[in-house]
Amino acid sequence: MKYLVLLIGDGELPPWSEHTPEEQAAVMQQFEAFHAAVAEREGVEILAGEALAGPTHATTVRTRGGTTTLTEGPYAEVIEGMGGFYLVETPDLDVLLELLQILPPYDMQLSPAVETS
Repeated sequence: MKYLVLLIGDGELPPWSEHTPEEQAAVMQQFEAFHAAVAEREGVEILAGEALAGPTHATTVRTRGGTTTLTEGPYAEVIEGMGGFYLVETPDLDVLLELLQILPPYDMQLSPAVETS
């Protein structure tokens, strides 16, 4: 089963720009530990993942009544902005939740992908 993991808030951490270089290195080590744990777990694979530019770089597209409007900034409900994402193949949600505990304590949203084959 595939899950989209959205890293949507700093959680208990201060914003990235407020980290010292040593704190940034420690956070990056947590991401490396997560990647290593996924690689060692049978049946689990990171299919995609990227860090994203901040919410000031987002563009929102809305189509109403056949008219498309582009707005600079994130969708209103995404107040904190997404920091990144993973697309992970995993046997089940419990395995994914266990592995995500390795990451920094960000706020996350997990959504299963719809199987279409």
